[in-house]
This record gives sequence, structure tokens and C-alpha cells, in this order.
Amino acid sequence: MPSDSVATPPSASDAAVRDVDLVALITDGNHEAAFELLLARYETKVFHLCVAMLGDTGQAPEVAQDSLLRVWRALPGYDSTRGAVSTWVYAITRNRCLTELGQHHGAEVSMELPGVRDEAERVAPDGPPHDAGAHRLLHQWVDALAPMQRTCLKLYYFEEQSVAEVASLLALPQGTVKTHLHRARSALRESMQACGLDSAALWL
Repeated sequence: MPSDSVATPPSASDAAVRDVDLVALITDGNHEAAFELLLARYETKVFHLCVAMLGDTGQAPEVAQDSLLRVWRALPGYDSTRGAVSTWVYAITRNRCLTELGQHHGAEVSMELPGVRDEAERVAPDGPPHDAGAHRLLHQWVDALAPMQRTCLKLYYFEEQSVAEVASLLALPQGTVKTHLHRARSALRESMQACGLDSAALWL
């Protein structure tokens, strides 16, 4: 799990330097080689972003694949003067995820999920952190968080991205990511306390 100490995020120029080889291939019109390099560098991060935003690993592979297909189709029109490759790739992915979420906007998860409180009562406060019931309950609470809180928390804790990486993936300032994480943790603690599960160490 990442520590709370935060490294300085890469600047736009740092990101550009990192992908200078990729930009050169695109500029030369060698799009096939550019896409192969892009996949090696960003495919896993695109998938992690989809998992975090969609909250459903069943949807994530298809949406990630479609996002990368959109990147491939748009590759000839990439303009390095308008932003780094990573920023461009993440923007396409975020937009594809938001489209998917819009199609399923009625599927919001309620904090009063059937059986949640009954299950919570069966999970001992001093139980092991990897207890199956506790793990399932935690994910239900996480899925009920506000969308951006949920996304930041999943990327940071479940996908083990740093605050700087989460900020880059979501195109947010690091301070905003920290705020979302703080609010997400507070909401989870309130849910735990309401069910008599007061030890946050069991969860985070």
C-alpha cells in the first residue's frame, strides 16, 4: 500500500521527455510501431483506470480495449503541442468510462444494501483483516461512495497507485486527490462505526 508521503508529480515537460520516442514514431508516421510502444507503456494503466472508474472488473476489459482502439484510430491526429501522450491517452479513457457510466446511471449502489447490516453484525470487530465477510462488506461500502471518491480510493489502495499517479490518471491536482481520499476514508469510518466496526486498521 502506498505511503502518505507524496513525491512531486512529473511536470508536463517530464511527461513529454518520457515519451519523446513515442512522439517521434507518431511524427514519422510509423503508427504501428508507435501503438505497440504505447501499449507496452500504458495498457496496464488504462485497464486500472477503467477498473477504478467503473467499479466492475467485468466491464473494465471491454471498455479498456475500446479505449485503446479509440487511441489507435486517433493516433495520426495526435498533437504533442496540446499535451503529453499520457494525458491524451488518459483523457480518451476517462471519456469512454464516463460514457459507459452514463449508460448505466440508474445502477447506483445504495448505502442501505439488502443484508449489509446483518452481515456487518456477523463480522467481529477484532476479526482478521482478510476475513471474507469483511472483505465483501468493505467493497460494498466502497462502491457506495461518491464516484470520484470511489475512483481515487480504488486507484490508491486497491491498484496501489501513488497520489501523484492518481492525479495524473484523473487529470486532477494532487491536493484534490488528497481531499477525495480524506473524504472517502471518513465516509468508510462512519459506515464502520455505525455497524460497530471501529478499527480502521482492519480495512485500510
